[in-house]
Amino acid sequence: MSRIWLTGASSGIGAALAERLLADGHSLAVTARQAAPLQSLAERYGERVLLVPGDISDASQVDHIARRIQQAWGALDRVVLCAGTCEYLEPGQFDAAMVQRVVKTNLFGAALCIQACLPLLRQGLRPHLVVVGSAVTWLALPRAGAYGASKAALRYLLESLRIDLAAEAIDTTLVSPGFVDTPLTRRNDFPMPMLWPVERAAEHIVQHLEARPLELAFPRRFVLVLRLLGLLPARWRLGLGRRLARRPAEA
Repeated sequence: MSRIWLTGASSGIGAALAERLLADGHSLAVTARQAAPLQSLAERYGERVLLVPGDISDASQVDHIARRIQQAWGALDRVVLCAGTCEYLEPGQFDAAMVQRVVKTNLFGAALCIQACLPLLRQGLRPHLVVVGSAVTWLALPRAGAYGASKAALRYLLESLRIDLAAEAIDTTLVSPGFVDTPLTRRNDFPMPMLWPVERAAEHIVQHLEARPLELAFPRRFVLVLRLLGLLPARWRLGLGRRLARRPAEA
């Protein structure tokens, strides 16, 4: 069984993945900002759970987490970077500080984790780096500038890094989900087509990871629609976005 580091393990897709991976017999190092939500995993699964709480956007905390994993296990076989956040830019209220917050967690936090985990993966068995992005990167949507930009940058980062890691036999997978029912998406005040339960999303991810796809995107129909719309001429995409957009008075 694999030694896996999972970030964002306290809620949403990360929490569902933790349950599923532990049920399959893997050893799991679990990270989230707060340790309390992770404690039940350690109580139920004992020594197969390594509690390494911390803020992934803080370089010193990420370094400390990596040292603890190295001391406990010596290496990692798989890393699943699931931690992320989402905030929306309201019409007429552009907020650069909010963009910075979202990018700090979704992009720079992931980069810090990648930097910390690569030496451990190089010592592991059939090493595999998995990063959770978003299907939103195929089509720009209103209000999603901060979130979409962070996930689009994460896509480019991983696809570029994949080229370099191939020479080291470190496989990479980008997970690009559509809408999944999580505490984060429950704050959305707009329709979420083809919404998946979080358990279904986690099951789908785990079932496909052993094949080590370059990308795992779901739901299939939702992703297909986004990708086709993303191929429209720029002015057509602008027109579609304007139809979906809110007016400042509605914000």
